[in-house]
Amino acid sequence: MGIELNKISEFIWEVPKEYRSDMRVPARIFASEKLMEKIKEDKSIEQAVNVATLPGIQKYSIAMPDIHEGYGFPIGGVAAFDVAEGVISPGGIGYDINCGVRLLKSAATLDQVKPILPKLADELFANIPSGVGRGGKIRLSDSDLDGILTEGAEWMRKKGFADPADIDHIEENGKIAGADAEKVSPRAKNRGRDQLGTLGSGNHFEEVQVVEEIFDEETAKVFGLFKGQIVISIHCGSRGLGHQHATDSVNIMRRAMEKYQIVVPDPELACTLFESPEGQDYFAGMSAAANFAFANRQYLAHLTREVWERVMKGAAVDLSLVLLYDIAHNIGKLEEHLIEGKKKMVVMHRKGATRAFGPGSEKIPEDFRAVGQPVLLPGNMGIASYVMCGLASSEEISFGSAAHGAGRVMSRAQAKRTWFGETLKEQLETQGIYLRTESMAGAAEEAPGAYKDIDEVAQVTEAAGMAKRVARLRPLAVVKG
Repeated sequence: MGIELNKISEFIWEVPKEYRSDMRVPARIFASEKLMEKIKEDKSIEQAVNVATLPGIQKYSIAMPDIHEGYGFPIGGVAAFDVAEGVISPGGIGYDINCGVRLLKSAATLDQVKPILPKLADELFANIPSGVGRGGKIRLSDSDLDGILTEGAEWMRKKGFADPADIDHIEENGKIAGADAEKVSPRAKNRGRDQLGTLGSGNHFEEVQVVEEIFDEETAKVFGLFKGQIVISIHCGSRGLGHQHATDSVNIMRRAMEKYQIVVPDPELACTLFESPEGQDYFAGMSAAANFAFANRQYLAHLTREVWERVMKGAAVDLSLVLLYDIAHNIGKLEEHLIEGKKKMVVMHRKGATRAFGPGSEKIPEDFRAVGQPVLLPGNMGIASYVMCGLASSEEISFGSAAHGAGRVMSRAQAKRTWFGETLKEQLETQGIYLRTESMAGAAEEAPGAYKDIDEVAQVTEAAGMAKRVARLRPLAVVKG
């Protein structure tokens, strides 16, 4: 027997609280009929139901249009937990803590860049370290690493690796409060010590893109986007450091669940009370790992700016790359939300989901408050990505959250059996997309056909009221691990 699904509206589906006796709240899935067909093929709806059983959960267990099966929580899962009575779960934040995206804007157009695209792709590939375990260009001392874990992107600014305006355009100004470097294990620190300024592998990338279509001229103008403009996206996270902190913490929480008599329907939902010593230690270390990720993307932006200026030297165009925004999509945060008519502090879990605050929010840069927060929605390397902006309605329906990407429809192993990297590279080049990668097998894992329809995900995200489309970005050059 399948899971009971009620259709609340055209794009909202709900598993009622009564479906299972252990559910504390309903589970809500944002999807079209087309997306729901794919979603039903894995265990992600069951995982969203399992999340609805956790202590202290508020309103709903939420799943984004790009939902797919993950560790414990589905990827594309959103949940808010009462600070005093609720839990915190590494599986609800993700192993790659603060995996996220930043978008750099240029003043150049496609016509100006097209002749040098192969060279630009080669130079980015040569100068942006990528791949499993790949180290970066700088090795950090103990004090340097602790400084980054505490200060995030601000540490990078002090060292000359950030423009002053960059800090204002990063979520939380690139520094999560309450981070404690001492709560990150020596093993985790050692894994991250030489990985600052590296992409890693999997679905992480650096991508040169062109603004192909503008949906909202007014908001695009506020964001500094125009049709035909060249932009560069960077997608990566906290590398081995964040992964190790998550691994360490899952093991600790499995023991803590016995101590606090917490029972979960899936051992992958290992969690503990947020206000417990174990919960506070995880949160402080998670915040530190998130700061490492902000610093990582900041240094990658620095390397990208160096390459851009070198390759574009002599072009009759301003050579600066201006940060539009940098946002996390694997993160735990303390946020205040309106619940049952009252403002309440909650522990937000966003795993494969992006913050999407609407107009007027004091949590977003002042220059964007009239239109809403930029929401960066990376797609796949053969189709498109989107720039969207948060809507006021997202607060009510999704705790100010939106989708984070296309979402997989096929496992990496199946993708490798379906596509060959060299053939994929040739196909992309016929589309005018230059792929540079350390691993053709890894590229096959990320084939466009392994992902949901990014256009459909963006449309549902807008139609449901979470974020609206501002611009569609078409890939031109892709660097992958």
